[in-house]
Amino acid sequence: MKQFNQLICPVSPERVDENRVRATAFGVIILMGVYFATGNPLFPALAALDFYIRAFTRLPYSPVSWLAKLFVEAMGTQPVWIDKAPKIFAARIGLLLTIITTAAAMLDWSLTAYLAGSTLVIFAFLECGLNFCAGCWVYTNVVYPLVRRGEK
Repeated sequence: MKQFNQLICPVSPERVDENRVRATAFGVIILMGVYFATGNPLFPALAALDFYIRAFTRLPYSPVSWLAKLFVEAMGTQPVWIDKAPKIFAARIGLLLTIITTAAAMLDWSLTAYLAGSTLVIFAFLECGLNFCAGCWVYTNVVYPLVRRGEK
């Protein structure tokens, strides 16, 4: 059960720069925008790989977050440090949505692909444009309390 809890409710003492997270969300919007413009499932597949790296590896950067890091450094903003654990959970939600989008696009289930992809873009826009992480909100207000209650 503990492994399942770690999968759903990641624990991380690490911190990440909120500016980089927001720039990474913008990169996701661009990738998905190219998918919507072309219909090529390669783009959500690339986004899925990127989310997988952020959600399940210890690599310091995924390709999109590395580009976001370069962008943030070029802008010269000061880091705003936030907890990484909710961002890991949000990346896992992004991974699920991009897998659904990619599979649906490859199976020619256009409506499903566009609904899952649009949901991802809405979440990414909320993060990038409004500094609201829907996955983090779910993690903090729903998942974390449920997992903590189950540990007692």
